[in-house]
Amino acid sequence: MPVDGSSVPGQTVCVTGAGGYIASWIVKLLLEKGYTVKGTVRNPDDMKNNHLRELEGAKERLILCKADLLDYESLKEAIGGCDGVFHTASPVTDDPEQMVEPAVNGAKYVMNAAAEAGVRRVVFTSSIGAVTMDPNRSPDAIVDESCWSDLEFCKKTKNWYCYGKAVAEQVATAEAKEKGVDLVVVNPVLVMGPLLQSTVNASIIHILKYLTGSAKTYANSVQAYVHVRDVALAHILVFEMPSASGRYLCAESVLHRGDVVDILAKFFPQYPIPTKCSDEVNPKVKPYKISNQRLKDLGLEFTPIKQSLYETVKSLQEKGIIPVVRQSQDPIHIKS
Repeated sequence: MPVDGSSVPGQTVCVTGAGGYIASWIVKLLLEKGYTVKGTVRNPDDMKNNHLRELEGAKERLILCKADLLDYESLKEAIGGCDGVFHTASPVTDDPEQMVEPAVNGAKYVMNAAAEAGVRRVVFTSSIGAVTMDPNRSPDAIVDESCWSDLEFCKKTKNWYCYGKAVAEQVATAEAKEKGVDLVVVNPVLVMGPLLQSTVNASIIHILKYLTGSAKTYANSVQAYVHVRDVALAHILVFEMPSASGRYLCAESVLHRGDVVDILAKFFPQYPIPTKCSDEVNPKVKPYKISNQRLKDLGLEFTPIKQSLYETVKSLQEKGIIPVVRQSQDPIHIKS
Protein backbone atom coordinates (compact mmCIF):
# COMPACT_ATOMS: atom_id res chain seq x y z
CA MET A 1 0.00 0.00 0.00
CA PRO A 2 1.65 3.25 -1.10
CA VAL A 3 2.05 5.93 1.57
CA ASP A 4 -0.11 8.38 -0.43
CA GLY A 5 -3.04 6.02 0.05
CA SER A 6 -3.72 5.45 -3.64
CA SER A 7 -5.31 2.15 -4.60
CA VAL A 8 -3.35 -0.71 -6.04
CA PRO A 9 -4.74 -2.30 -9.21
CA GLY A 10 -5.57 -5.91 -8.54
CA GLN A 11 -6.47 -5.44 -4.88
CA THR A 12 -9.52 -7.45 -3.83
CA VAL A 13 -11.93 -6.17 -1.19
CA CYS A 14 -15.16 -7.49 0.26
CA VAL A 15 -18.28 -5.32 0.68
CA THR A 16 -20.94 -6.91 2.90
CA GLY A 17 -24.58 -6.18 2.11
CA ALA A 18 -23.46 -4.99 -1.33
CA GLY A 19 -26.98 -4.29 -2.63
CA GLY A 20 -27.76 -1.64 0.01
CA TYR A 21 -27.94 2.12 -0.56
CA ILE A 22 -24.53 3.09 0.83
CA ALA A 23 -22.88 -0.23 -0.11
CA SER A 24 -23.93 0.06 -3.78
CA TRP A 25 -22.15 3.41 -3.96
CA ILE A 26 -19.06 1.97 -2.27
CA VAL A 27 -19.04 -0.88 -4.83
CA LYS A 28 -19.47 1.63 -7.69
CA LEU A 29 -16.55 3.82 -6.57
CA LEU A 30 -14.29 0.84 -5.77
CA LEU A 31 -14.87 -0.61 -9.26
CA GLU A 32 -14.14 2.79 -10.82
CA LYS A 33 -10.81 2.85 -8.92
CA GLY A 34 -9.80 -0.56 -10.26
CA TYR A 35 -10.50 -2.80 -7.27
CA THR A 36 -11.89 -6.31 -7.60
CA VAL A 37 -14.98 -6.45 -5.37
CA LYS A 38 -16.53 -9.46 -3.67
CA GLY A 39 -20.00 -8.30 -2.67
CA THR A 40 -22.07 -10.33 -0.24
CA VAL A 41 -25.81 -10.55 -0.89
CA ARG A 42 -28.52 -12.93 0.34
CA ASN A 43 -29.25 -14.19 -3.15
CA PRO A 44 -26.86 -13.42 -6.04
CA ASP A 45 -29.56 -14.34 -8.60
CA ASP A 46 -32.11 -11.89 -7.21
CA MET A 47 -33.17 -9.27 -9.77
CA LYS A 48 -32.79 -6.54 -7.15
CA ASN A 49 -29.00 -6.94 -7.45
CA ASN A 50 -29.04 -6.17 -11.18
CA HIS A 51 -28.00 -2.56 -10.55
CA LEU A 52 -24.66 -3.90 -9.27
CA ARG A 53 -24.05 -5.97 -12.39
CA GLU A 54 -24.67 -2.88 -14.53
CA LEU A 55 -21.93 -0.83 -12.83
CA GLU A 56 -18.87 0.10 -14.85
CA GLY A 57 -16.23 -2.62 -14.37
CA ALA A 58 -18.70 -5.06 -12.79
CA LYS A 59 -18.45 -7.61 -15.59
CA GLU A 60 -14.70 -7.90 -15.11
CA ARG A 61 -14.22 -7.28 -11.38
CA LEU A 62 -17.41 -7.87 -9.37
CA ILE A 63 -18.15 -11.22 -7.74
CA LEU A 64 -21.48 -11.55 -5.91
CA CYS A 65 -21.24 -14.05 -3.04
CA LYS A 66 -24.17 -15.60 -1.20
CA ALA A 67 -23.72 -14.82 2.49
CA ASP A 68 -25.71 -14.16 5.64
CA LEU A 69 -24.69 -12.14 8.71
CA LEU A 70 -25.54 -15.04 11.00
CA ASP A 71 -23.72 -17.64 8.91
CA TYR A 72 -20.03 -17.47 9.82
CA GLU A 73 -18.87 -19.94 7.14
CA SER A 74 -20.49 -17.91 4.34
CA LEU A 75 -18.81 -14.71 5.57
CA LYS A 76 -15.48 -16.48 5.94
CA GLU A 77 -15.69 -17.70 2.35
CA ALA A 78 -16.53 -14.23 1.01
CA ILE A 79 -13.75 -12.50 2.99
CA GLY A 80 -11.10 -15.13 2.21
CA GLY A 81 -8.40 -13.82 -0.13
CA CYS A 82 -9.36 -10.16 0.40
CA ASP A 83 -7.03 -7.24 1.16
CA GLY A 84 -9.79 -5.33 2.95
CA VAL A 85 -13.39 -5.48 4.10
CA PHE A 86 -16.15 -2.85 4.07
CA HIS A 87 -18.71 -4.12 6.55
CA THR A 88 -21.89 -2.22 5.67
CA ALA A 89 -24.47 -5.00 6.06
CA SER A 90 -26.87 -4.36 8.94
CA PRO A 91 -30.61 -4.50 9.49
CA VAL A 92 -32.45 -1.15 9.61
CA THR A 93 -35.36 -1.75 11.95
CA ASP A 94 -36.66 -1.01 15.43
CA ASP A 95 -37.67 -4.63 15.96
CA PRO A 96 -35.22 -5.78 18.68
CA GLU A 97 -35.11 -9.39 17.49
CA GLN A 98 -34.42 -8.49 13.87
CA MET A 99 -32.00 -5.69 14.75
CA VAL A 100 -29.75 -6.56 17.67
CA GLU A 101 -28.62 -10.14 17.08
CA PRO A 102 -27.79 -9.81 13.34
CA ALA A 103 -26.05 -6.44 13.88
CA VAL A 104 -23.99 -7.58 16.88
CA ASN A 105 -23.17 -11.16 15.84
CA GLY A 106 -22.60 -10.06 12.24
CA ALA A 107 -20.00 -7.55 13.48
CA LYS A 108 -18.30 -10.24 15.56
CA TYR A 109 -18.27 -12.78 12.73
CA VAL A 110 -16.88 -10.28 10.21
CA MET A 111 -14.01 -9.33 12.56
CA ASN A 112 -13.20 -13.00 13.14
CA ALA A 113 -13.32 -13.84 9.43
CA ALA A 114 -11.16 -10.77 8.66
CA ALA A 115 -8.59 -11.89 11.26
CA GLU A 116 -8.53 -15.38 9.78
CA ALA A 117 -8.10 -14.01 6.25
CA GLY A 118 -5.34 -11.62 7.34
CA VAL A 119 -6.95 -8.57 5.71
CA ARG A 120 -5.12 -5.26 5.86
CA ARG A 121 -8.00 -3.19 7.24
CA VAL A 122 -11.72 -3.40 7.98
CA VAL A 123 -13.94 -0.35 7.53
CA PHE A 124 -17.10 -0.66 9.61
CA THR A 125 -20.27 1.29 8.76
CA SER A 126 -21.73 2.39 12.06
CA SER A 127 -24.27 5.21 12.42
CA ILE A 128 -24.99 8.55 14.04
CA GLY A 129 -27.42 6.38 16.02
CA ALA A 130 -24.42 5.04 17.95
CA VAL A 131 -23.35 8.61 18.77
CA THR A 132 -26.14 11.07 19.64
CA MET A 133 -28.75 9.23 21.75
CA ASP A 134 -27.72 10.77 25.06
CA PRO A 135 -30.26 12.76 27.11
CA ASN A 136 -27.49 14.18 29.30
CA ARG A 137 -25.54 15.86 26.51
CA SER A 138 -25.69 19.64 26.68
CA PRO A 139 -27.51 21.19 23.68
CA ASP A 140 -24.47 23.46 23.24
CA ALA A 141 -21.96 20.58 23.18
CA ILE A 142 -20.36 19.75 19.84
CA VAL A 143 -21.10 16.18 18.79
CA ASP A 144 -17.83 14.54 17.79
CA GLU A 145 -16.17 11.12 17.68
CA SER A 146 -15.88 10.94 21.48
CA CYS A 147 -19.68 10.89 21.90
CA TRP A 148 -21.61 7.65 22.44
CA SER A 149 -25.30 6.87 22.67
CA ASP A 150 -26.53 5.93 26.14
CA LEU A 151 -27.48 2.23 25.90
CA GLU A 152 -29.87 2.37 28.87
CA PHE A 153 -31.63 5.38 27.35
CA CYS A 154 -31.92 3.54 24.00
CA LYS A 155 -33.45 0.55 25.80
CA LYS A 156 -35.82 2.71 27.86
CA THR A 157 -37.07 4.54 24.75
CA LYS A 158 -37.16 1.26 22.77
CA ASN A 159 -34.85 2.71 20.13
CA TRP A 160 -33.47 -0.67 19.13
CA TYR A 161 -31.88 0.59 15.91
CA CYS A 162 -29.59 2.99 17.82
CA TYR A 163 -29.03 0.37 20.54
CA GLY A 164 -28.08 -2.28 17.96
CA LYS A 165 -25.72 0.05 16.05
CA ALA A 166 -23.97 1.21 19.25
CA VAL A 167 -23.51 -2.32 20.63
CA ALA A 168 -22.41 -3.65 17.22
CA GLU A 169 -19.76 -0.91 16.95
CA GLN A 170 -18.53 -1.62 20.49
CA VAL A 171 -18.39 -5.37 19.82
CA ALA A 172 -16.58 -4.84 16.49
CA THR A 173 -14.03 -2.59 18.21
CA ALA A 174 -13.44 -5.07 21.05
CA GLU A 175 -13.18 -8.07 18.68
CA ALA A 176 -10.81 -6.20 16.34
CA LYS A 177 -8.57 -5.27 19.27
CA GLU A 178 -8.53 -8.84 20.58
CA LYS A 179 -7.87 -10.39 17.15
CA GLY A 180 -5.36 -7.75 15.99
CA VAL A 181 -7.55 -6.43 13.15
CA ASP A 182 -6.95 -2.86 11.94
CA LEU A 183 -10.47 -1.39 12.22
CA VAL A 184 -11.68 2.06 11.16
CA VAL A 185 -15.28 3.16 11.72
CA VAL A 186 -17.46 5.57 9.70
CA ASN A 187 -20.57 6.99 11.41
CA PRO A 188 -22.86 8.50 8.76
CA VAL A 189 -25.86 10.68 9.59
CA LEU A 190 -29.10 10.55 7.53
CA VAL A 191 -27.98 9.77 3.97
CA MET A 192 -29.41 11.55 0.91
CA GLY A 193 -28.66 11.59 -2.82
CA PRO A 194 -29.22 9.44 -5.92
CA LEU A 195 -30.28 5.81 -5.55
CA LEU A 196 -28.47 3.11 -7.48
CA GLN A 197 -30.77 0.34 -6.24
CA SER A 198 -34.38 0.00 -7.42
CA THR A 199 -35.95 -0.10 -3.95
CA VAL A 200 -36.56 2.88 -1.67
CA ASN A 201 -34.52 2.69 1.54
CA ALA A 202 -35.37 4.05 4.99
CA SER A 203 -33.48 7.35 4.76
CA ILE A 204 -35.02 8.22 1.37
CA ILE A 205 -38.55 7.62 2.74
CA HIS A 206 -37.76 10.54 5.06
CA ILE A 207 -37.81 12.85 1.99
CA LEU A 208 -40.30 10.91 -0.15
CA LYS A 209 -43.14 11.46 2.35
CA TYR A 210 -42.87 15.23 1.80
CA LEU A 211 -43.24 14.84 -1.98
CA THR A 212 -46.18 12.42 -2.12
CA GLY A 213 -48.56 14.29 0.16
CA SER A 214 -48.52 11.50 2.76
CA ALA A 215 -47.01 13.92 5.30
CA LYS A 216 -49.38 16.87 5.84
CA THR A 217 -47.10 18.54 8.37
CA TYR A 218 -43.42 18.46 9.33
CA ALA A 219 -42.03 17.73 12.79
CA ASN A 220 -40.46 20.26 15.12
CA SER A 221 -37.15 18.41 15.08
CA VAL A 222 -33.68 18.52 13.59
CA GLN A 223 -31.60 16.05 11.62
CA ALA A 224 -28.03 15.84 10.34
CA TYR A 225 -27.67 15.07 6.62
CA VAL A 226 -24.95 13.89 4.22
CA HIS A 227 -24.68 12.93 0.53
CA VAL A 228 -24.42 9.20 -0.21
CA ARG A 229 -21.42 9.72 -2.51
CA ASP A 230 -19.58 11.49 0.32
CA VAL A 231 -20.31 8.54 2.63
CA ALA A 232 -18.93 6.08 0.06
CA LEU A 233 -15.87 8.29 -0.52
CA ALA A 234 -15.30 8.51 3.24
CA HIS A 235 -15.22 4.70 3.49
CA ILE A 236 -12.67 4.39 0.68
CA LEU A 237 -10.61 7.30 2.01
CA VAL A 238 -10.25 5.77 5.48
CA PHE A 239 -9.44 2.40 3.93
CA GLU A 240 -6.69 3.78 1.70
CA MET A 241 -5.17 6.34 4.08
CA PRO A 242 -2.57 4.53 6.23
CA SER A 243 -2.88 7.14 9.00
CA ALA A 244 -6.66 6.72 9.37
CA SER A 245 -7.77 5.26 12.71
CA GLY A 246 -10.71 5.24 15.10
CA ARG A 247 -14.10 6.77 14.29
CA TYR A 248 -15.12 9.32 11.66
CA LEU A 249 -18.40 11.24 11.81
CA CYS A 250 -19.75 11.69 8.28
CA ALA A 251 -22.09 14.71 8.22
CA GLU A 252 -22.51 17.82 6.12
CA SER A 253 -24.95 19.88 8.20
CA VAL A 254 -27.81 19.79 10.68
CA LEU A 255 -31.16 21.22 9.57
CA HIS A 256 -34.58 21.73 11.09
CA ARG A 257 -37.34 19.86 9.21
CA GLY A 258 -38.80 23.28 8.37
CA ASP A 259 -35.60 24.20 6.50
CA VAL A 260 -35.71 20.88 4.61
CA VAL A 261 -39.27 21.42 3.37
CA ASP A 262 -38.39 25.03 2.43
CA ILE A 263 -35.48 23.83 0.28
CA LEU A 264 -37.65 21.16 -1.36
CA ALA A 265 -40.47 23.65 -2.02
CA LYS A 266 -38.08 26.13 -3.67
CA PHE A 267 -36.69 23.45 -6.00
CA PHE A 268 -39.90 21.51 -6.60
CA PRO A 269 -42.98 23.70 -5.95
CA GLN A 270 -45.08 21.29 -8.05
CA TYR A 271 -45.24 18.71 -5.24
CA PRO A 272 -47.59 18.88 -2.18
CA ILE A 273 -44.78 19.74 0.25
CA PRO A 274 -46.10 20.54 3.76
CA THR A 275 -45.86 24.12 4.98
CA LYS A 276 -47.15 23.62 8.51
CA CYS A 277 -45.30 22.31 11.59
CA SER A 278 -47.05 19.59 13.60
CA ASP A 279 -45.98 21.36 16.80
CA GLU A 280 -46.99 25.03 16.92
CA VAL A 281 -46.82 25.26 20.71
CA ASN A 282 -43.17 24.70 21.58
CA PRO A 283 -40.25 26.86 20.40
CA LYS A 284 -38.50 25.79 17.20
CA VAL A 285 -35.85 23.16 18.05
CA LYS A 286 -32.35 24.47 17.42
CA PRO A 287 -29.90 22.41 15.34
CA TYR A 288 -27.12 20.80 17.36
CA LYS A 289 -23.47 21.25 16.41
CA ILE A 290 -21.61 18.36 14.81
CA SER A 291 -17.96 18.05 13.86
CA ASN A 292 -16.86 16.57 10.52
CA GLN A 293 -13.31 17.85 10.97
CA ARG A 294 -11.62 14.43 11.06
CA LEU A 295 -12.84 13.57 7.53
CA LYS A 296 -12.10 17.09 6.28
CA ASP A 297 -8.54 16.65 7.58
CA LEU A 298 -8.25 13.56 5.34
CA GLY A 299 -9.27 15.70 2.37
CA LEU A 300 -12.99 14.94 2.02
CA GLU A 301 -15.00 17.82 0.57
CA PHE A 302 -18.67 17.57 1.52
CA THR A 303 -21.51 18.14 -0.94
CA PRO A 304 -23.84 20.98 0.20
CA ILE A 305 -27.13 19.70 1.63
CA LYS A 306 -29.18 21.67 -0.92
CA GLN A 307 -27.51 19.76 -3.72
CA SER A 308 -28.05 16.45 -1.89
CA LEU A 309 -31.78 17.14 -1.56
CA TYR A 310 -32.06 18.26 -5.19
CA GLU A 311 -30.28 15.14 -6.48
CA THR A 312 -32.45 12.91 -4.25
CA VAL A 313 -35.67 14.19 -5.84
CA LYS A 314 -34.23 14.06 -9.37
CA SER A 315 -33.24 10.43 -8.76
CA LEU A 316 -36.75 9.56 -7.47
CA GLN A 317 -38.16 11.12 -10.66
CA GLU A 318 -35.75 9.25 -12.95
CA LYS A 319 -36.60 5.92 -11.27
CA GLY A 320 -40.34 6.56 -11.66
CA ILE A 321 -40.86 6.51 -7.89
CA ILE A 322 -42.53 9.93 -8.05
CA PRO A 323 -44.18 11.43 -11.15
CA VAL A 324 -42.37 14.16 -13.07
CA VAL A 325 -44.80 17.04 -12.64
CA ARG A 326 -44.07 19.90 -15.02
CA GLN A 327 -43.05 23.21 -13.47
CA SER A 328 -42.76 26.59 -15.15
CA GLN A 329 -39.03 26.94 -14.57
CA ASP A 330 -36.14 25.35 -12.78
CA PRO A 331 -35.82 27.63 -9.72
CA ILE A 332 -32.10 27.15 -9.33
CA HIS A 333 -29.24 25.74 -11.33
CA ILE A 334 -27.26 23.11 -9.50
CA LYS A 335 -24.20 21.39 -10.79
CA SER A 336 -24.70 17.65 -10.99
